[in-house]
Amino acid sequence: MIDHTGIGAADVVRSGVFYDSVLGALGHRHVAQMPEDVGTDGIGYGRDYPIYWADRFHPHSMGQHVAFVARSRAEFDAFYQAALKSGRKDNGPPGLRGGGYPQGYYATFVFDPDGNNIEAVCREI
Repeated sequence: MIDHTGIGAADVVRSGVFYDSVLGALGHRHVAQMPEDVGTDGIGYGRDYPIYWADRFHPHSMGQHVAFVARSRAEFDAFYQAALKSGRKDNGPPGLRGGGYPQGYYATFVFDPDGNNIEAVCREI
């Protein structure tokens, strides 16, 4: 349904360090770079082409939310550990979610450098 999306970053280099680490844990990598001289200064992440951008084009510090798929518990754990190792703050510890979440919804939430709520989810049904 979605080809690509992006989130604002006040400091693209600082955000790049965070996203290189946590998205790398999920099998994504830095696949594209927008030069600063075109006015956007951004990094694109994906497996083969950019599906997620951290850039100066989008507004930053807006309290946005993005959830990334972890294909396994190992990827999930690597995401969480990479986020903590990069100095980011936990916004919801890893675990099965109850309440209104679907059965088997295993998730964690961390804040990125701009205060956005970044989630990893592994659905186990």
